[in-house]
Amino acid sequence: MAIRLDESGVLRCVEWERLEWLEHGFGTRRSEGWLPAESCADLVQVHGAGIVRAEAPGARFREGDALVASRAGLWIRVRTADCLPVLLADERRRAVAAVHCGWRGVRLELAAATVRRMGAEFGTVPSDVLAVIGPGIGACCFEVGPEVASEFQSTFPERDDLDRRTKLDLEEAVARQLAQAGVDEGRVARARLCTHCGAELFHSFRRDGTLGRMEAGIRVTECP
Repeated sequence: MAIRLDESGVLRCVEWERLEWLEHGFGTRRSEGWLPAESCADLVQVHGAGIVRAEAPGARFREGDALVASRAGLWIRVRTADCLPVLLADERRRAVAAVHCGWRGVRLELAAATVRRMGAEFGTVPSDVLAVIGPGIGACCFEVGPEVASEFQSTFPERDDLDRRTKLDLEEAVARQLAQAGVDEGRVARARLCTHCGAELFHSFRRDGTLGRMEAGIRVTECP
């Protein structure tokens, strides 16, 4: 599945744009404030495994790192600057999710847990799920010590270098975890864009140490 940058500076999954019941996007430095705040549900992100069902806009006082929703017209969003934004859509039941995956969230397999939560809330079956893994720090730049790397041995059983300083591919880790949760590999789009490398387009906490963040959002539209 292809990813394109539109005229407003928002990244879109081309195949998802054909779904009349769905809107989505991954913001960049060129699209500050692209989501209508008055229509968005969001969270205080804490790099954990909390998943919240959104029913109304607002709720920044609630802590968590993933939102699920099925209410038409309600945007759900996460903010990132090196962490991975992951958007999920159940095309049969028309339910959606937005997930904030830093390395801790990936270690906790938050994206896969969100698929299971969609099953509990909406009856989602993993084979009906579409996923897009948005821009985040790439394997080219995400170097970590053994205390972090060793946490990913079960995700990368083929690697023998996780007991030392090395680089991790968080995007690949999320893709593997979604596959293990039952999401078909062919239904997972990957942006393959490194926020640390892409200074012109992306905020990066590791590169700049700034408070700049990008917004990724998804919603079920008002269309029947």
